[in-house]
Amino acid sequence: MPSRIRRIPAVGISDVSRALRPGRTAARVSPAKAASRQHSQAAVASIEHSLARIAAIDLRSNSKLPSRYDGTSATYKAQQPYISRRSRTVRERKGIDVVHNVLVNHQVDMLFGIPARSQAADPFQTLYKADAIKSFAPVQEQSVGHVAEGYARAIGKPGIVIATSAHAIPSLVTPMQDALMDGTPMVVLYSLNPSSSIGSDEFQSPDNLSIASACTKWTTKVRDMSELKSKLHTAFEIAVSGRPGSVMVEIPPSILAANLPVFSGSSNEDPAPLYAKPTRIIRPHDTLQVTLSRVARMVDRAEKPILFVGQGMLASPNGPAVLKEFADRTNMPVTTTLQGLGAFDELDPKSLHMMGLHGSSYANRAIQEADLILALGVRFDDRVTGALAKFAPAAKAAARAGHGGIVHFEISPKNVDKVITATESVIGDCTENLAQLTPLTQRCKDRPEWWAQINSWKKAFPLSAYRLVKQPVVRIRPQDVIARLSDMTSHMKDKVLMTTGVGQHQMWAAQHFRWRYPRTMLTSGGLGTMGYGLPAAIGAKLARPDCLVIDIDGDASFGMTMMELATASHYNIGVKVIIFNNEEMGMISDLQRLYYNERFTQNRPINPDFAGLAEAYGVASSKAVTPDEVEEKLKWLIECDGPAVLEVMTEKNAPVWPVVPAGKGLHEGITYPAVRKEYFFEHTEFMHCHLKKLQVSQC
Repeated sequence: MPSRIRRIPAVGISDVSRALRPGRTAARVSPAKAASRQHSQAAVASIEHSLARIAAIDLRSNSKLPSRYDGTSATYKAQQPYISRRSRTVRERKGIDVVHNVLVNHQVDMLFGIPARSQAADPFQTLYKADAIKSFAPVQEQSVGHVAEGYARAIGKPGIVIATSAHAIPSLVTPMQDALMDGTPMVVLYSLNPSSSIGSDEFQSPDNLSIASACTKWTTKVRDMSELKSKLHTAFEIAVSGRPGSVMVEIPPSILAANLPVFSGSSNEDPAPLYAKPTRIIRPHDTLQVTLSRVARMVDRAEKPILFVGQGMLASPNGPAVLKEFADRTNMPVTTTLQGLGAFDELDPKSLHMMGLHGSSYANRAIQEADLILALGVRFDDRVTGALAKFAPAAKAAARAGHGGIVHFEISPKNVDKVITATESVIGDCTENLAQLTPLTQRCKDRPEWWAQINSWKKAFPLSAYRLVKQPVVRIRPQDVIARLSDMTSHMKDKVLMTTGVGQHQMWAAQHFRWRYPRTMLTSGGLGTMGYGLPAAIGAKLARPDCLVIDIDGDASFGMTMMELATASHYNIGVKVIIFNNEEMGMISDLQRLYYNERFTQNRPINPDFAGLAEAYGVASSKAVTPDEVEEKLKWLIECDGPAVLEVMTEKNAPVWPVVPAGKGLHEGITYPAVRKEYFFEHTEFMHCHLKKLQVSQC
């Protein structure tokens, strides 16, 4: 017997699904229900027509309605948006087209990735053909992430990575973690295997979602076609919101290939508009103005204040301008972290340059003796604090006395009081909050005693003191190369971007190049990734082709990713590379020299002929061996068309000083020359012996 259909006042998709199951027929309807029958039939016919166009199925056949996407097939969720009488026009859009539209909507113009090498076709092939988006394929998969990092750091918007092989995500762990720790926005789009392959030990089937979750700010998987667009938009917003970082979105190939129905007039017809401004600002608390008023009084009362600036001041384009206005108004000295270089013009007399482990001695001493520290966008990591118990004793004493202390401006609440307990914390965008603080403070024309002390430190501990060390054999000093490069580019500092690897050369670049503009120093700080320099330089040059982009690298660090010379040559990306070749891992040698009684091990890399290697890749190259050649070779490098490599044979066994030894306070650093020779006798004889070898005289 045929079943009856109950009268339904409003017909939905679920009702049609129940009513039109295979084997069922329409029930006989009494004349009294004729009107209702006609209404139901009309509604059923309308919905049946729409569903047939959506899913290309015959509702009266034995085919089942599409079920919710389960990760193993391209089926599409049955519960579609309500179809009104005015929205009967339906068209289809593939998942990959949705991805393309979202990327264009977020002003993405470059993709970085290596094509799939699996049996399946690359699911992102359509993106590579898009006119509005260019794609670049570095040689090595780890380098893909570093290229994206360099691009993001140089231009201030997310670098987009395309991953289409299972081993791509493990290879990207280092750059994803690097971006997370350094606050670099990166969006990784991954597509390869369906969910059913996870745990099956199939070829290329690791659980990449779990792998990425440990080294990204946010990781998600698109499990349903209806989630695709919203999750992509969310990924972009999270990548740039608050403290930027890396995110990963896994999109199964079946979703990229599936069709998304788009109803004319519905919300999913067009991509959501790009947010006008990255959400970097946490909404201030009601007490913000009260807090800023207290901080202003602390600034006005301070006798020895200092501005301690990190990368957070570079998050907003007008951050450096706001910082300068505040420093000029309050006449406060300014020191920066490694990642904060460029936030303040180092030619300004108020600049104390970089502080910390290898920072200037005068900056470190100023931090220790300041009664008020305004920390702007810093995390207080161990490379800038030294021994925590010995950090900022004067500021801590002033806080106990009720007239000074440490004020932490930070956008990420989790970083407040995590390492250093702040006297006051100002949560939110550093630039906006500092701009609000500025008019609350009094103008200060002079701080005579404080500046007299600082200037005496500058005279006693200049960064140029390395020249006082006598060389047993005359070779090129790497510090001189950096200083000369800084002078030769002084007229174009706003158009010079520098990347570095990790090691001694990184610290020499930070110390001896005069940083004047934001986003000009791109280096790996939190993770300290060797091999970062060359791929990051490639990304920076792609982001800002009008700039001179120079990678300052060491022989060991450059060796980690030197194959990317092939990428620079293939795409004719005009990066310049300076390789300091001292035939050792200098930073490792420093540690083994100072702490392990010169018991050297595994510190000598096997180097190729770098100039010959560059020529083999089709890259122009040259070599500097004597100090007299440096200026001529640097001029050649700057003026060279296309990518170029300059190998510089530098002195061996050159330490990176100043340095704050482990367990010591910032004021206990070793300097050029050694001003406290008894320090070496007291702690280790071999450190004094090494001092004699370098023929460093008593100050």
